[in-house]
Amino acid sequence: MLRAARFVLPLALVVIFFISRSAVSLAQAGPVAANSSQAQSFDINAAVNAYLAKMPPAQRARSDAYFEGGYWLILWDFLSTVFVMWLLLHFQWSARMRNLAERITRLRILQTALYWIQFIIVTSVLTFPLTVYEGYFREHKYGLLNQNFNAWMRDQLVGLAIGLILGAILIVPLFGLVRRLGRKWWVWGAVVMIIFVAFVSLIAPVYISPLFNQYKKLEDPKIKDPILSMARANGIPATDVYEFDASRQSNRVSANVSGFGGTQRISLNDNLLKRCTLPEIETTMGHEMGHYVLNHEYKGLVMIGVLIVIGFAFLNWGMEFALSRWGASWEVRGITDVAVLPLAMIILSLYFFLMTPVTNTITRTMEFEADMYGLNAARQPDGEANVDLMLGEYRKLDPGPIEEFIFFDHPSGRTRITAAMRWKAENPESASSEEVARPVFSAP
Repeated sequence: MLRAARFVLPLALVVIFFISRSAVSLAQAGPVAANSSQAQSFDINAAVNAYLAKMPPAQRARSDAYFEGGYWLILWDFLSTVFVMWLLLHFQWSARMRNLAERITRLRILQTALYWIQFIIVTSVLTFPLTVYEGYFREHKYGLLNQNFNAWMRDQLVGLAIGLILGAILIVPLFGLVRRLGRKWWVWGAVVMIIFVAFVSLIAPVYISPLFNQYKKLEDPKIKDPILSMARANGIPATDVYEFDASRQSNRVSANVSGFGGTQRISLNDNLLKRCTLPEIETTMGHEMGHYVLNHEYKGLVMIGVLIVIGFAFLNWGMEFALSRWGASWEVRGITDVAVLPLAMIILSLYFFLMTPVTNTITRTMEFEADMYGLNAARQPDGEANVDLMLGEYRKLDPGPIEEFIFFDHPSGRTRITAAMRWKAENPESASSEEVARPVFSAP
């Protein structure tokens, strides 16, 4: 949503925009044999292929091209970050920003905050060409963005403001720890980062998400009552369901669990309400309830916490190595100098670039767990398959197993539909002829 916010540090982004979810078996993407007595008369593979055939070939080719292009964007985003940070160090712009902050005030806290303001503005400007291509022109090219440039730019500026505030909240105490603890800073630095991640997750539904979309309670009893009934049946003390106007940005269907502790809520977007039938909405909300009941927010925080600790140890080693060789030419005084931030960004960007398959696997596995929970809660396998096809508008439906392992932070369409059809084979009473026959995509 906000590219500028990635400079709050890449690991914070990993959690804010994809709260983590052990690997989905590669066999799930391949042929499945129905061995039970109930499933013998139901051809799972044929059912999966029939669902995949619902997507017109031209639309599927466009979706594949869009998603596969994203593989390259992972690389280009990494390289652009490294290049911009190198510019700040090599031409001593980072040192000059530090010097300016020191001339304005003698208070170290304010110096750090003033440096951060300069840093995020400069880096946002330097990366803007790639940002506008990736977030605006490319999205319009594939028909995935509804905003005009002014509305899109408004969201980018809001994101920049959020990055300024949250970044200052993170960077100031981090550098305070570095200055106080010296070489052992990284242990407690990782703790601060984990607390920061939990804090952002806590405030996001109440203070951040409403800056981009309007949230309101779902009023339609035909939709709300079945959802709340399913929530109560699964031990969720929900009294309200929230909807938000994602259609102002795109036509993508989605729902989410956001928040942490007391602010945790389940929300669905208006595209889901407009484009989907009740069985499709129920299975989607069952999936989100799975995240809630299975405590994925907390488990994800623990797993991301492990990655953060390892990442900060790598960061500490990398900064000491680099500063001993090039610190003088960059005019960076040491790890206690706020001007070292571009170097930290390079090292952390490298770390999380290399960790892409790991973070994707964590997330993908938890998403698959939520899929299975949703199938058992909503008992709508055909609704699940139709929603998976809609998600295929911007996610490749049928990747190879290695491709899925490396690049997919959610199970692929084939994996998810296969799981739904396997569940249907074992629960034949759940069959919905209306959902099977429903055309998910409009005729050209």
